[in-house]
Amino acid sequence: MRLIVGLGNPGPDYADTYHNVGFRVVDILAGRFGVRVSITCGPALISNRAAGEDAVLVLPQTFMNLSGSVLPRLFERFEASPGDVIAVYDDIALPLGKLRIRQKGSAGGHNGVKSLISSSGSDEFLRVRVGILPERPVESLHDFVLSRVAKRDRDLMGRAEVAAADAVEALLKEAPEKAMATFNRLDLRESKED
Repeated sequence: MRLIVGLGNPGPDYADTYHNVGFRVVDILAGRFGVRVSITCGPALISNRAAGEDAVLVLPQTFMNLSGSVLPRLFERFEASPGDVIAVYDDIALPLGKLRIRQKGSAGGHNGVKSLISSSGSDEFLRVRVGILPERPVESLHDFVLSRVAKRDRDLMGRAEVAAADAVEALLKEAPEKAMATFNRLDLRESKED
């Protein structure tokens, strides 16, 4: 059983922010799989099983820095482990329009990932990192990630979120190395319409 965990902050005030990419990707996947993410499981909302009965979509209902608190209940309910997690989240170290799939590693300064690692006791889980750094200068990273996606970034962000959902589906169907070979070299900025 794969646990597809979208990282973000709950509530309408955060829905359209850069930091909530993970939530929006899970919403895309819910539409594709024909499920709703509305079942309460501890401090998370989850879907029924999706994607051929081998995946559950997860939206933590804690704030970002406590995202990992959803894992113990999920691991117990689905007899899962850290290796069954696919975390989807924003990455300020990557340019907007780029994705990175990783199989393990540090939190890279991301508080949600730090919480997942701390709670699970492992850094060995799949990640789909969605770049959010725009080409223009950003004064305060904290303020930027919690700001609404700028109008000029919406198209590229939307395409990146669709590509991230594609990446998650690829990880459900094929070896991580194959998905990495496809998505880690993708640069949506190159296909930007003029």
